[in-house]
Order: sequence, then C-alpha cells, then structure tokens
Amino acid sequence: MRLKNKVAIITGAGSGFGEGMARRFAEEGCKVVVNDINIDGGKRVVDIIKAAGGVAIFQKGDVTKDAQVKSLVGAAMKKFGRVDIMVNNAGYTHRNQPMTSVTEKEFDRIFDVNVKAIFLAARHVVPIMKKQGGGVILNTASTAGLRPRPGLTWYNGSKGAAITITKSMAVELAPDRIRVVAINPVISPTGMLSQFMGKDTPELRAKFVATIPMGRMSTPRDIANTALFLCSDEAEFLTGIAVEVDGGRCI
Repeated sequence: MRLKNKVAIITGAGSGFGEGMARRFAEEGCKVVVNDINIDGGKRVVDIIKAAGGVAIFQKGDVTKDAQVKSLVGAAMKKFGRVDIMVNNAGYTHRNQPMTSVTEKEFDRIFDVNVKAIFLAARHVVPIMKKQGGGVILNTASTAGLRPRPGLTWYNGSKGAAITITKSMAVELAPDRIRVVAINPVISPTGMLSQFMGKDTPELRAKFVATIPMGRMSTPRDIANTALFLCSDEAEFLTGIAVEVDGGRCI
C-alpha cells in the first residue's frame, strides 16, 4: 500500500475532488481526516471509507477560520499522533460573469477559501511536519491559474496565487524535507460546474469539452490518482510543481 500508516488531512472532502482523494488515499492504507463544512457530506464519505475497510474520521470546520483550522489539525494529532499529508482542497468560486459584477463579499470569500486557507493550514501543520522530519502539502489549484478565461477573473487570480504560493513554500520548506505540490484540474462535473459555466446545459458542456483535446472533463478519480502519486514516497524528489490534470487543455 502506497500510503500505509500515513495520516492525511483533506479539506473539502465531503464531495467532489476531496471525496475522490479521501477514498483513494484510504484504499492505499492512509488514515484520513475528512474535513468539510457540510456535516452530512463529510460523514457520508467517512462511512464509505469505513465500509471498505479503511480508517477515517470526520472533523467539521471552516478553513478560513484560524481557530477551526487549529482544531482540525488538533483532531488529527489527538486521534493519530501525526500529520504526514495536508491537502488544501476546499474551494470556492463566483458564477461566470463580468468581473465588475462580482460583489466584494464574493471576492473576499474566494480569496479566503482558495488562498488564506493555505496560509492558515501552513501555520498549524508546518511546525508539526518539521518536528516529524518531513511531510507533504498538496494544494488544489486549477488550469484557471495558468490559462485564464473571461468570466472567472477573480477565481482565476486566486488559483494563480495558489500556484505561486506552492512554488514559494516549496523552496522555503525544502531544507525541512517538506514537499509542497499542486494539482491543476480542468473543469469537472462536480458541485461547482454550473458556476464555472454560468449555467449547466448540454450545449455549454459541449462547448467546454471542445477545448479539452482528450474530449472529456476531468473526474475525481483522475485527480485522486495524481494526488496519490504526488503524496507518496514515489514522488520524494518532486516539489514546487503544479501538475496539469487536464486532458491537454493547457497545451
């Protein structure tokens, strides 16, 4: 098992990419702390993992609140005694629209969830990982941070920030054997699909898929498999990279 005896915290793991990673990591022997603000979704994922013979706990928490991130990390330490992998996956976006139509409240929430959360997680897991002698931090960024398109300007900016932060963290933390990596998924039929497209119609789906050379959207399993490799010891010499899981979208 590729993550046997490792402990991972995965934010936004009650659905979508986070759920995919939680379930895939557990399949490979990882003990998973499932985090989400959606209690029902988070507990459902934990139940699925346990039913399949895996080990997982649920910890509700808002990743934009320092006290709640501290409690999240504390729950992992109390239950498992270590944190080997921190996955900053929780994400938020505004609906596809002109940039000046986005409200200040929406803008703040986007940058709080997509950027500030990385800062807060680092504050609480980096000291633990340094003491342990290493670890992995994985940030879910986006192809939007590399190939931005109109209608999602502020979301694009937040994901560009996540990519740059990943690279800077990687350089700073390399001497402590803490690897920091990112994944750039292309659009996926998950919870935020209608917001990315403006509305979800077969015609709009076809338009978006037409921009992906391999002819389909990404799936949680696609993202989970890449995350599994990046967080495993097989990737021990990889840091500061942002892997495009996009079917060729960014070429």
